[in-house]
Amino acid sequence: MYALGTHLLIELKDCNPEILKNLSMVKEVLVSAAKEAKATIVDVSFHEFNPFGISGMVVIAESHLSIHTWPEYAYAAIDIFTCGDIIKPETAAQYLIERFESRNPSIVEVKRGIISCANERLPHKICEPELQMV
Repeated sequence: MYALGTHLLIELKDCNPEILKNLSMVKEVLVSAAKEAKATIVDVSFHEFNPFGISGMVVIAESHLSIHTWPEYAYAAIDIFTCGDIIKPETAAQYLIERFESRNPSIVEVKRGIISCANERLPHKICEPELQMV
């Protein structure tokens, strides 16, 4: 079965709370995870909440990595969505598990963009000549 993209839903439990509440560390870890997966970084945006918790996104040409942290529960929710078959989201996921020191991770993989021609490989981008305006 071929799909336009792969979406990993990552639950990181029993993480190091000191890392999860440190904005610069969380940002560096997510950016580094994108680089580990050989993704093309387009934009980076993070926000720190008061009294604690961080949300952030690394927009990549191939889609995105996002995170929401709850240091008070030693927990982080992470999404990695990638299009095409060049980027390996599993590489980024393993890197995140290690860097956030999660002792209880789980990953759910969802194939996105399964089109009716599921037995054919699908390009993740359409060339302009093939694009038709309706």
